Amino acid sequence: MSDPSDSLSVLEPIAQTGERKSSTSVSPHPRPMSRVVRLLSSLLRGVPTLLVLAGLAALAYWGHHSGWQLPRLSVLLGGSPAAKDDWCAEHAVPESECVECNPELMPRGKEFGWCPKHGINECPFEHPEIAQLSGTPTISLADLERAERALALLPRPDNNSKCKLHHRRIQFASVEAVARAGVEVKIVWRAPMVEYIAANGEITYDQTRVAHLSSRAPGTVWRMEKKVGDPVKAGETIALIESQEVGRAKADFLQAVVQLRLKSSVHENLKQAGSAIAQQRLLDAASAVSEARIRLVSARQALVNLGLPLDADAMKDLSEQQLAERVQFLGLPDDMRRALDPRTTTANLLPIQSPVDGVVVEREVVAGEVVDTAKLLLTVADVRRMWLTLNPRLEDARRVAVGQVVRFREDGGGNEVTGTISWISTAVDEKTRTVKVRVDLANPDGRLRANTYGTGRVVLREEKDTLVVPNEAVHWEGDCHVVFVRDKNFLVAGAPKVFHVRKVRPGAKDEQYTEILAGVLPGEVVAARGSGVLRAELLRGNLGEG
Repeated sequence: MSDPSDSLSVLEPIAQTGERKSSTSVSPHPRPMSRVVRLLSSLLRGVPTLLVLAGLAALAYWGHHSGWQLPRLSVLLGGSPAAKDDWCAEHAVPESECVECNPELMPRGKEFGWCPKHGINECPFEHPEIAQLSGTPTISLADLERAERALALLPRPDNNSKCKLHHRRIQFASVEAVARAGVEVKIVWRAPMVEYIAANGEITYDQTRVAHLSSRAPGTVWRMEKKVGDPVKAGETIALIESQEVGRAKADFLQAVVQLRLKSSVHENLKQAGSAIAQQRLLDAASAVSEARIRLVSARQALVNLGLPLDADAMKDLSEQQLAERVQFLGLPDDMRRALDPRTTTANLLPIQSPVDGVVVEREVVAGEVVDTAKLLLTVADVRRMWLTLNPRLEDARRVAVGQVVRFREDGGGNEVTGTISWISTAVDEKTRTVKVRVDLANPDGRLRANTYGTGRVVLREEKDTLVVPNEAVHWEGDCHVVFVRDKNFLVAGAPKVFHVRKVRPGAKDEQYTEILAGVLPGEVVAARGSGVLRAELLRGNLGEG
């Protein structure tokens, strides 16, 4: 038996490790019991690390076998483990009700494959029995012709014939689950739809009905008869210009008339004298008459060039006094001529007349202002017809044709007006790469304004009765367009709550609705607002598929 004092001397340093050192000197040959104690101490220090590693291994084993999903609250609180076992995690419905896992719950119908005419799988136009309706519908000839017109008019988005999304069905656990997911449904219905090409445009005056008026001779504005906004009739005098050139032209005409009359009288007298007059004098008199006639024609043409045409035959029998009075106010209307005093009014007046019916839209001068032939006096425009100039892109202009209907709406929410295309430019703008298109617009009430900008829509196709769904109901899934069609027995108690994935061929589209050329039929119910939930479930189910 060992000495108790020896045991005490060995255990005491172990109990006081880290607090004090033993005063007993270390023997060069340690005892066996001391090595055992040190080994036990090392093992005790490694126990926490071993426990952590064991816990991590257990967690990994559990996660691998549970799919890293926490058990439902009912199981954690002591619920029946059978409820957990009946849940289909892949499709988020009870496994006993899952139509994807148990196809016999909702057997699939016959597959008809790809429809090359309409570009979709399982085409309800060709096989109406696939429609989710209470009975088999009858496909009207009008629907088939409408789809044919639309497909022939423009290239439509294509669906990949190898896409298998139409095999999928999205199932909910209950009707309440659909409501909680925020999914709203809409019925496929009929509505009018217009397909068009949009282009920016500007309203201007019809250039064939606009007159920019200026004086044909330099002078001074004697009087202005019209102001901006006044209506004008074709031929109506709207301004008077006092011009010395007009006075000289009138004087030359009167002088030419007098000379012609004089020379003609001399010639007649010589002819009546007979043989007593030398033949040479008679020839000279005839030559003088011809020269006078030429000067008269030249003087008359000078007045015509100034816009003062006259009837020479009507003035042939007038006396020189009457002729002077007639020429003094040449070109003025009778009411204006009567209002002027010939004794105090200059004969240099040049009337400015409107060549078109319309209104004065611009006036650049006032009475007393000196003007020349380059000075614009007034602008008269017939506003009953206007021009709309559109600028469609080159790629869109290829579908534009003369005679097509155009609907134009001014910027700022103005009223919509309708016209027809009357001209298409043969050139492309070098900078904007657009093509100018002219549209004739009727403006009987004058509410259209020149220099107004807006958006024009060239109507390519207008249908009064198309199949439409809300825009949010149509989804592009990379290689095909789909909608989610509610099963016809969805509201039947105990029936699976299923949405069928249906390929569609979209057509025209506006701010709210999309035309469906093929893929759904009237009366079918589709997921609209909130249908992104079904799309997310569809994409989740396709992860990892080829």
